[in-house]
Amino acid sequence: MAVPLLDLKAQYASLKEEIDAAVAGVAESQYFINGPQVTTFQEEIAAWIGVDHAIGCASGSDALMLALWALDLKPGDEVITTPFTFFATAGAISRLGGVPVFVDIEPDTFNIDPDAIAAAITPRTVGLLPVHIFGVCADMDRINAIAREHGLWVVEDAAQAIGATWNGEQAGTLGDAAAFSFFPSKNLGAWGDGGLVTTPRADLATTVSRLRSHGNHPRKYHHAIIGCNSRLDALQAAILRVKLPHLAAWNAERRAALVRYQRLVQEAGLADRVTFQTVPDQAEPIVHQCVVRLPRRDDALEFLKTRGIGCAVYYPLALHRQACYADLGYAEGSLPIAEAATAQVVGLPIYPELTEDQQVEVVGALAEFLGA
Repeated sequence: MAVPLLDLKAQYASLKEEIDAAVAGVAESQYFINGPQVTTFQEEIAAWIGVDHAIGCASGSDALMLALWALDLKPGDEVITTPFTFFATAGAISRLGGVPVFVDIEPDTFNIDPDAIAAAITPRTVGLLPVHIFGVCADMDRINAIAREHGLWVVEDAAQAIGATWNGEQAGTLGDAAAFSFFPSKNLGAWGDGGLVTTPRADLATTVSRLRSHGNHPRKYHHAIIGCNSRLDALQAAILRVKLPHLAAWNAERRAALVRYQRLVQEAGLADRVTFQTVPDQAEPIVHQCVVRLPRRDDALEFLKTRGIGCAVYYPLALHRQACYADLGYAEGSLPIAEAATAQVVGLPIYPELTEDQQVEVVGALAEFLGA
């Protein structure tokens, strides 16, 4: 039995009538940029997350950039972040002329290590950019305490974490601002790129709203600041509005699938060789990816593919070792925990529609490879 890494067709089939009607409504309105669909979606998702302000934009990458831009990140300013994440995290810092300062991660959660953050602060540090990796929140208690002690702002990269919580508080409410992605593979995915900035601060919300539309003043064609073109279009907003009421149930189904994987791995006698991401007691995850450490990861990846099991490496090269950051001077071995993760971690199939029979197939293939 082939098992895809992700099955978006199954999700669409379950919502086809509603989504098709929403798309047709946008076509009939011919209102494609901003407008009522975007405004209503922003209100609905702000209420769902529990945050005062939510501003749609063109992508999760832009959401990160807009949040940092609104916080007045300047060329040469240092922002401490993780090397074990998608490139957009560091890329947003660099696009504004800032300097990403990479520190190591925790070996069990794969999230940024707060102790490493504290050790990396310099007089040029202006902010912290933690990532809630794979849908598990970083230790925001310690991160915010460090930020308060040193007078730094905090932006959450919550691109993979919509609905995840830390001590009962949702990702997107835990810092000065947060960035979300609606890339199609995300737990709440659009039919193309889309993003969101959330913030409790009215001043940041106003600035982000202006920056995403060329710095437009409320009066059309008047510009108080220079911005860019990064608006969430009405079609994506309409589709996201259909999906949003289902998101909590989808996240719960992903958590249930993770528990089944853990049980099946234990029953197969693989628990000493298949290591799951640790979820701290304070966190409720959304399991955006189900990642495990495997011995001989690359061989395992090829074997799973020959058995029709969808799998992928998240991430094959840590950001501090990317060619574009060679000038920052991070030598091989400088952040050993992150580098070890890039050599050992693989993502297994995970989505709300994943069946137990499919998971049995996945774990069976793992057992065959590992000789159990």
